[in-house]
Amino acid sequence: MPITSVSKDTDDLTMTVVAEFPVPVRRLWDAYADPRQLERFWGPVDYPATFTRHDMVAGGESHYVMTGPQGDTSAGYWKFRSVDEGKGFEVEDGFCTHPGVPDHTMPSMRMTFAFEEAGDGSRVTTTTWFASLEDLEKLIGMGMDEGMRCAMGQMDAVLADLSAYAVGSGTTLDLLDDTHVRVSRVVRGTVDQVWAAHQDPALVRRWMLGPDGWVMTTCEVATEVGDTYRYEWAREDGSNGFGFTGELLEAQPPVRSVTTEQMIGMEGEGTRNDLTLTPVEGGTLVSTVITYPSRELRDQILATGMVDGMEISYARLERDVLVPA
Repeated sequence: MPITSVSKDTDDLTMTVVAEFPVPVRRLWDAYADPRQLERFWGPVDYPATFTRHDMVAGGESHYVMTGPQGDTSAGYWKFRSVDEGKGFEVEDGFCTHPGVPDHTMPSMRMTFAFEEAGDGSRVTTTTWFASLEDLEKLIGMGMDEGMRCAMGQMDAVLADLSAYAVGSGTTLDLLDDTHVRVSRVVRGTVDQVWAAHQDPALVRRWMLGPDGWVMTTCEVATEVGDTYRYEWAREDGSNGFGFTGELLEAQPPVRSVTTEQMIGMEGEGTRNDLTLTPVEGGTLVSTVITYPSRELRDQILATGMVDGMEISYARLERDVLVPA
C-alpha cells in the first residue's frame, strides 16, 4: 500500500493523505494530468470514474461520473484554482446532479495536491479542507477516506503501465458512454506549438489531411468565440470532395477550445468537440471529447476509420510541423 499516512484534524477541519511511489515526480504528475490514467484510479475499484472533461489549468474544470456495479452513478467536478506544473494544484471538489452541474445541496471542499521527490521516488500529499465540522463528519461518514485509500491503492499498476501512455504510442479511442468518445494522443511539441498548429491556416494545411493523396481545398479557421470555421478536402485530382463547418463556442488559448461540427451537406444535428492540450513528459497530450447526438451516429462515424485518419494527421503534425527534420 503506497499510503504512508492518513490524518484528520477536527480543529483545522482537514484530512491529509500522504502516499509515496517508486517513480519520478514527472511520472506521478502526468498520471493526474492525463484523464486516461486518472480515471483508472480515481474512485473505488467497484465505482470507476469516467472523465468527460479535464482541463488542468487555472480556471479550468474536470467533470466525471463514477459508475457502480448495478449501473448507479455519482457525478462530481473539480474547478482548478491554481496549477503549478509538476509541483501541485488546487481544486474546488464537489458533487453534481448531472455531469458538470454542481449539486449545491451537498458540501464542496477545497483540495490541494502537492508533489515532491521522496528518496528514490516521489510523494503526493493530498489535503482536503472542509467548510465545517458537520461537512467533515458527513463526508468521512460517506466513505471519503476509504475512497482515497482505494484510489492510492490502484495507482501502482497505473504508474507501472507505460504502454498506453507515451510519445509514440499512437492515437487512442475511449468510448466513454453511448454518446461520448475521447480521442487522445501525446505528440512531440509544446502546448504553444500544438495550439498554433490548430490556429494558423498555413500550418493547418500542412498536417490536417488524413491519408496521403488528399489536399485541403478550404481552410477557414475560427479564432474568436462566435466565429465559424470551414474545412474542405479533395483528392489530388479534385474528386471526392467533402468538408466540415461549425462554430467556436469556447476558447481558452492555448489549452482549450470547444466547437460544433457538421458535415457539409448532411442534415441533422452535428457533434460538439472539446479539445484540451495538456503538457506531459515528452510533449503535449492532445485530447478531444466528442459528443454525438446519438449512439447510431457515433457508430456510423467511427466506422469510417476516423481514428486512423486522425493518427495519420497527428503523425504528420509531428513530422512536418512540430519536429521537422
